[in-house]
Amino acid sequence: MVRTIKGLVMDGVEQAKSGHPGMPMGTADLATALWLRFLVHDPSAPQWPDRDRFVLSAGHGSMLLYSLLHLTGYDLPMAELQRFRRLHSRTPGHPEFGHTVGVEVTTGPLGSGFSASVGLAIAERILGARYNQGGHTIVDHFTYGICSDGDLMEGVASEAASLAGHLGLGKLIFLYDSNRITIDGATEISFTEDVCTRFAAYGWHVQRVDGHDPEAVTAALVTARAYTDRPSLIECITTIAQGAPTKAGSPGSHGAPLGEAEVEAAKAQMGWPLQPTFFVPDVLRAELRLQAHAHAERRVAWQQAFAAYRAQYPELAAEFEALHCGEVPAATMAALPSFAPGTALSTRKANQKVLDAVIRSHPTLVGGSSDLAESNGVHVTGLPSHHRLVPSGRILHFGVREHAMGGISNGLVLHGGVRAFAATFLIFSDYMRGAVRLSALMGLPVIHIFSHDSFWLGEDGPTHQPIEQCMSLRLIPRLDVIRPADARETVGAWRHALQRKIGEGPTAILVTRQNLPTFAESREDISCGAYVIWDPPGADANHLDGILIATGSEVALAMSAAQQLRVEGRAVRVVSMPCWELFERSDRAWQDRVLPPAVGRRMSIEAGSTLGWQRWAPHNYGIDHFGASAPGEDLAREFGFTIEAVVARYLALP
Repeated sequence: MVRTIKGLVMDGVEQAKSGHPGMPMGTADLATALWLRFLVHDPSAPQWPDRDRFVLSAGHGSMLLYSLLHLTGYDLPMAELQRFRRLHSRTPGHPEFGHTVGVEVTTGPLGSGFSASVGLAIAERILGARYNQGGHTIVDHFTYGICSDGDLMEGVASEAASLAGHLGLGKLIFLYDSNRITIDGATEISFTEDVCTRFAAYGWHVQRVDGHDPEAVTAALVTARAYTDRPSLIECITTIAQGAPTKAGSPGSHGAPLGEAEVEAAKAQMGWPLQPTFFVPDVLRAELRLQAHAHAERRVAWQQAFAAYRAQYPELAAEFEALHCGEVPAATMAALPSFAPGTALSTRKANQKVLDAVIRSHPTLVGGSSDLAESNGVHVTGLPSHHRLVPSGRILHFGVREHAMGGISNGLVLHGGVRAFAATFLIFSDYMRGAVRLSALMGLPVIHIFSHDSFWLGEDGPTHQPIEQCMSLRLIPRLDVIRPADARETVGAWRHALQRKIGEGPTAILVTRQNLPTFAESREDISCGAYVIWDPPGADANHLDGILIATGSEVALAMSAAQQLRVEGRAVRVVSMPCWELFERSDRAWQDRVLPPAVGRRMSIEAGSTLGWQRWAPHNYGIDHFGASAPGEDLAREFGFTIEAVVARYLALP
């Protein structure tokens, strides 16, 4: 098996004339030990809920994973390995969730797979605590991964490892491919720490073995599985491109084909035929078919056990199946609160009330904040926090670890059966942007709550006042960015976020610190993305002087300005546009109804960067500079976010 993997890797990278042969060749021994002796999965049922999860965090070594998937019986034909890195193939340069069967996590950005694995392990523990009842164990599996030196240099992995150790995630085991090589050369030029000592300090169980000794790796995995009170890291000392006569141990084997002569020499050295390329011995295929049959029998045994579970716990079984299909409980949607017009409430406080209702009615909604729960509006009372002693707890304290929070949230959703939310200040979305981008790339319905959404947060000053963050989030494909105008639109934001499924993408809900009026004209259904929240009495689309388009807290400002403009004899419509992306996806008839093409005088109002607003309005009122430290009301006057300033700007429009 090891020699077959190395042959497939060399041939795949050589044929593509692109790729990373070194890592897969160096980890073939340890990966084979894991996949043949420990990994519980069924290639004929790749979505079986109680399968072990395997994450190749070192995603650049994708040919290792593709070889394993192909050999063990997944629907990944040899023709796809031969099309490695080609357009529309199922073997892209880095593994992609939803694109290639058997790929649990999109990896490539180093450290991201590691952090997602922590989320996978947390989800397994929470689901086990809820559904394993009365001697019936239907959730009981491990999360395994292979990580690299590069993964463990990235800060996101350190953040995630620290939290995993604190939580004591005993079913999380990582094999660390310690080959001491990076693109620039030997790791000693930048990375000389003792990784095992660091992870021991995090609270992990650590071991160090020869990564080319399958028996040593096997023994280490047996030991790691026995440590149920903490996660495990097994440092596997390896040689990159092991088996390549002149390039083994060299940075030159990391990210480039070995070359025809080196491949020929490597195959000769390991007693492997030069032709045909992509060679798989019949005897290996026969043995792996037998193992695949054994895997299928194990899955069938689980299904029989689940049938017995269903007979004794029909409601829990039905709930388990529905949640793994991505269904939202009817009780959850029914629990969404309503807010009476006329009240004044910050949208973060409204968010708090919505979340409180939703999390109590959704059995596996999991999430928390990066040490800002009260400020973010996600502080939930009466529900237990997740901890090694409280495995059923669904409130996560991520600590000041925004990037890991995003990556872990991705893993929670990827596991299946769980929905996740994560919260921090909007300004700190920059810290977790990589994870948010990956949740969008994978189409994961993670709910991101970003509070303190503008300069209105006040005295903390420009370091904490978001200017470009809202607009930059709108640049991420599949991410629906919602900036609700009041409490009613906040309900609409959650309604939309909860209804999104895997494949559709995440939602970012941007909420205010300051109080906002609750409008009788606002909507709890914002699926249209934008709507007319106020028209001057007696006016219609054919007799409008102009349109003010606003989001969030600026809707109230636009409403007041429009009413003042009416006194000036100007009939100005106000459009609330809580979500650009939803409005873009609405039909053209609705867009023209809300923003009649004949009305050319349009002005956007948003307390942030104006870049991008030009698609909806030729005139844009915003902030294209950093803020300042002062009370929010003082900053509003300083930056021109007053009724008088908006009216004056509108009247000056050509």
